[in-house]
Amino acid sequence: MAPGKQTGGAPDWDALPYGGDLFGELHLAESAPAPDRARPGLFPGLALCGVAAAAAAWLSDHYGFPIILLGLLVGLALNFISADPRTHPGLDFASRTCLRWGIVVLGVQVTFAQIGALGAAPFAALAVVMVVTFFAGVFGARFAGQSTHAGILAGGATAICGASAALALYGVIGKDRVSQAQFALSLVGISLASAMAMTVYPVIAAQLALSDAQAGFLIGASIHDVAQAIGGGYAFSDAAGSQATIVKLTRVALLAPVVALVSLAIGRSGGEGLPVWKRLALPWFILAFLGVVTLNSMVGLPDQVTRACLTASKALLLLAVTATAMRSRMDLLLQMGWRATVPVAVASLASFATALAFAVLLIG
Repeated sequence: MAPGKQTGGAPDWDALPYGGDLFGELHLAESAPAPDRARPGLFPGLALCGVAAAAAAWLSDHYGFPIILLGLLVGLALNFISADPRTHPGLDFASRTCLRWGIVVLGVQVTFAQIGALGAAPFAALAVVMVVTFFAGVFGARFAGQSTHAGILAGGATAICGASAALALYGVIGKDRVSQAQFALSLVGISLASAMAMTVYPVIAAQLALSDAQAGFLIGASIHDVAQAIGGGYAFSDAAGSQATIVKLTRVALLAPVVALVSLAIGRSGGEGLPVWKRLALPWFILAFLGVVTLNSMVGLPDQVTRACLTASKALLLLAVTATAMRSRMDLLLQMGWRATVPVAVASLASFATALAFAVLLIG
């Protein structure tokens, strides 16, 4: 019988050379499990973040603008990139792993001898400045209708060392307590306040006729970012720059104790239901930071190694800040409004006022 010949009035479908159940094929295609697709690697997100960070570094080098602030602004301008899921693994890696290693490497800049060189009275004054700044951030958050955790983030970052402290504290607080939009705005506020302070505080110190020691303490105790605190000190005088460096690095050394106290007070994010010792345990990178500070205090690394580590720490923290900004949603940032910047502003003003009072009263 010829192909397609009817039998009993109906075509013989089995005999047709290209016959098939089209509906059945479509149904099987829809119900079959999706083929395994290779999970996107780190390269797309890391490459884009690296390009954005390099652009921020170039702009900072050519125009003298704070590099962390430029990383934030460039990252926010490119946040549409994170709409592509292929970028997520790389951006998450940069915002977490690069942050942690950047903080660890930052420990190379500090020794216990530098803290001891500050002296008992200035150290006690610095501790009071940091405590006042911390709680001023909490008060500012409550005044502006923000959460207490947002105040802890702003106050702690302003009290210690700016963006790197904010990143470390955010690892304890968690994005379930402070949104990524609030975190990004806090970083922007901290960087702007630090940049303004580096320009204004040396001028105020000169107008008040402060001594080199007084100006160094004021600048080192109240400017957030390490590089800007040191730069502001040397803008006043070489002696003030040396004093500001010691005071600022002492604040950096107190990063681990402050993070430990915050973890003890509020508990780590997602720690509910865990044993007490696990809830109170410090993040590994803070313990590693303490270990690096101890090693540097005992061995004394060469200046070339210290400078290289400082550059590496800046690069890693820049990648972390840029990736965080790229993962932030602009619509949420716009919804936050001016109230989200109040905790940083209040903490910055309290830091300056308290540091100035101690500089005038205690330091000759």
